[in-house]
This record gives sequence, structure tokens and C-alpha cells, in this order.
Amino acid sequence: MNPEEEEIITLTQNLIDIINKGDYEGYTNICDTNLTAFEPESLGNIVIGMPFHKFYFDNAIGYKSINNTLVNPKVHLLGDNAACIAYVRLTQFVDKQGHCHTHQSEETRVWHKKNDEWRCIHLHRSYTGNMSSMTPYNGK
Repeated sequence: MNPEEEEIITLTQNLIDIINKGDYEGYTNICDTNLTAFEPESLGNIVIGMPFHKFYFDNAIGYKSINNTLVNPKVHLLGDNAACIAYVRLTQFVDKQGHCHTHQSEETRVWHKKNDEWRCIHLHRSYTGNMSSMTPYNGK
């Protein structure tokens, strides 16, 4: 794996860590303001911009403990200033009753480098399983 691919994997893991902390400011610093997204919470619609995501940062209930594992990340470099990463994300968490859960989502993120800074400009996330026991915050 080359250094650019490793950098994209690290950026993606950092973004997921920011989401897990509920750090909306950090999220806006690593994502483009016109971020586009297809995800289960958008019910098959593309959402553009940050207001849709802010709702979940403001209203989601966090878990006592969260662990994410990126399984089989594959980076496609699309030139010097663009990259796409696809992976399976396993999210482990402990609910309020102390029960452990694991959820799986399939994710793709597109990164664009502008002014020597990488920004996430698009994400696509699917989810297989029971959405009722998963907060959107935890899966984003």
C-alpha cells in the first residue's frame, strides 16, 4: 500500500472517530460544506450540505463505549487531488442496559484535496440489519 492510500485510510478513521465523539465542529472541518450523502436515514434521497447531519449531532443519544473497525478498506486514487475509499464498517457499542451490539455498514467516501487539505465531499452508506436499535449518530 502506498503512502497516499494509507493517508486516506487514516483520514477516514479520524473522521469516524470525530463522529463517535459527537464533535460537529471537527466534522465540519474535515467535510466539505456541500457534502453530498446517500444513507439509510435519508430514505434513498441525496442530501446536500451540513444541516441534515447536524440534526443527528445535536439529538443523537451516545453509547457508553463505541469501537469501529474498518474491514478490507480499498482506496482508489483518482489523481493527485481525489480519492475514493470503500470498506465495511463494524460498529460495536454498549447500550444503556449494558448489552453489547455489533452493526455492519458498507461505506464509500470520496475525498478531494484542495489547498493541501483533504475534505470528504461525498459519502454513501448502506446498512444491513435492524435499524431500530441503531442511532443514526452511531452509524453515520
